Amino acid sequence: MSIPVYIPDLSGNEKSYVLDALETGWISSIGPYVDRFEKALESESGFRHVIAVSNGTVALHLALHCLDVGPGDAVIVPTFTYIASVNTIAQTGATPVFADVRRDDWLIDPDDLARRLTPRTKAIMPVHLYGSICDPRVYAFAREHGLRIVDDCAEVLGSSRDGINVGHAADVATYSFFGNKTVTTGEGGAVATNDDALAARMRMVKGQGQSTNRRYWHEELGFNYRMTNIAAAIGTAQMERFAEIVARKRRIAEQYRSLLAGAPVVFQQAAAGVTSNEWLVSVLLPEGCDRERVMALMAEQGVDTRPVFFCAHHMPMYRSSERFPVAEDIAARGLSLPSYPALTDDEVAAVAAALTSACALAAQEPDRIA
Repeated sequence: MSIPVYIPDLSGNEKSYVLDALETGWISSIGPYVDRFEKALESESGFRHVIAVSNGTVALHLALHCLDVGPGDAVIVPTFTYIASVNTIAQTGATPVFADVRRDDWLIDPDDLARRLTPRTKAIMPVHLYGSICDPRVYAFAREHGLRIVDDCAEVLGSSRDGINVGHAADVATYSFFGNKTVTTGEGGAVATNDDALAARMRMVKGQGQSTNRRYWHEELGFNYRMTNIAAAIGTAQMERFAEIVARKRRIAEQYRSLLAGAPVVFQQAAAGVTSNEWLVSVLLPEGCDRERVMALMAEQGVDTRPVFFCAHHMPMYRSSERFPVAEDIAARGLSLPSYPALTDDEVAAVAAALTSACALAAQEPDRIA
């Protein structure tokens, strides 16, 4: 593809810092770049504690485990999400309980939470998708019912509501630094909290439960969830240009909305007060439009796209006959567009033109076949 969905921007000090890690021999999970990366994330997010881990999935599992979520518990999670949100609940032995999402921002519907609540409900996992942030009523509901909160912030580093960074209403916020995220370490993630005791426990558990002051003494069940110094070197360089990267992504999203104002697509709409990091610009195609055909037609013009997430309750291991009408509709019609920071204005225009023409052709084809 001449225009892929995503390319990481590694045009800063990434190579220099990685070479430094190699040349100094600090290549595993101990090294100065791990500390530097965590401090940069703390500064950007406003959390007292940010702990780097090996990927965003283990960040979710670490948070749930250290909040003592386990067998017999239930955790409310939107069915419209990346599967890691759901898998990590199951990995603790708890049961994922699905909720529907809202039609405008595609995020967990606070009005659908009460009927998901049972005596077994221990926690809730709001998932912030594509840059948008969940409704504050979700957190009010959790506090009212004494639920622990794990915020899946994999896609929203840099997003805020009324000037407050995402994640601070939760017990733990988790991040992903996969290759297509706003900040990447190749693979990587982090947990963030303002709770000193919880932070200390997560830091210990991510390193096999080893005591922080007695080597090879393991105080509780732990995991090897540590980030390498090489990965953190990439992340440190990324954070040096974080503001620049997010500003460019916001400009790209603004261009798409302007260029596609007359197209038959509907953009994900962030709620009032939300400033999105515009991680991945995504739209809904017209009802009845063949998404696979639109994607194929765009590919013929050199433009890569991807479908939005499929609903978790449609997956074989979580299959349910219950209907989640809004989530199912979004999952069937949603399409994500190229959104990487190095995308040029001309390339954004080319993507918009390709989408517009593909929608028109896909709409004509049934008549032509008839």
